[in-house]
Amino acid sequence: MESLCVRPSEDMEDYLRGIPAVKALSEEMLKIDSPVTVLVGENGTGKTTLLEAVARCCGFQSEGGSRHFSREQIREGSGLYRDLRIGRGPLRPRDGFFLKAENYYEVISYVDELEREDSTGYASYGGGSLHERSHGEGVLKLIQNRFFGHGLYFLDEPEAALSPMRQLTLMIELKRLVDDGSQIFLATHSPILMAYPGAEVFLLDGEGIRKTDYRETEHYQTTKLFMENTEQMLHYLLG
Repeated sequence: MESLCVRPSEDMEDYLRGIPAVKALSEEMLKIDSPVTVLVGENGTGKTTLLEAVARCCGFQSEGGSRHFSREQIREGSGLYRDLRIGRGPLRPRDGFFLKAENYYEVISYVDELEREDSTGYASYGGGSLHERSHGEGVLKLIQNRFFGHGLYFLDEPEAALSPMRQLTLMIELKRLVDDGSQIFLATHSPILMAYPGAEVFLLDGEGIRKTDYRETEHYQTTKLFMENTEQMLHYLLG
């Protein structure tokens, strides 16, 4: 298992210092005790920033992909990874992948480039271009074929491409990976994915970062309230 803490830096970017979750991490180490760690919170609370920083510390590019991807970086991302320390357990992952919803197109385009170069690019991605599938089908195909297990996997808002039913399919794949000795870090707005059994859910908000039960998150409570009181909610919102 990985544990995480921030080493304060004099030259940390000002906007990073202004993120409550980052400030909180500089004061107390975030201990990871579960194979599945879920980061939740409103837009702008630092979920992607923190997830990306941990992934960078573990050898991944800010735009995602495997640690063996050598394409030129389009953007550097935040500098938070320079201020992180990662405490590692005795076991070392044999596989890994950083899947970002916003960079999925660039990642699968790079796989196409690898295929054109030596005809082996598709070998670990289902045997064909993921551009030939819908976004959601491609995401699941990538996870089912490229995530081998015994690995370290970062997923940033994978639900962006997935229907509720496909999110349940993703949970099955997460279980496969966990059973194979993997560790997963997930940033999400999906109450379905937050409910993964045994996952540690960390809420990022204006107060910092703290462990919570997924049922206590605004995501879960708002969804539950809307589904149970649809007409009343619509009347309140729309008049």
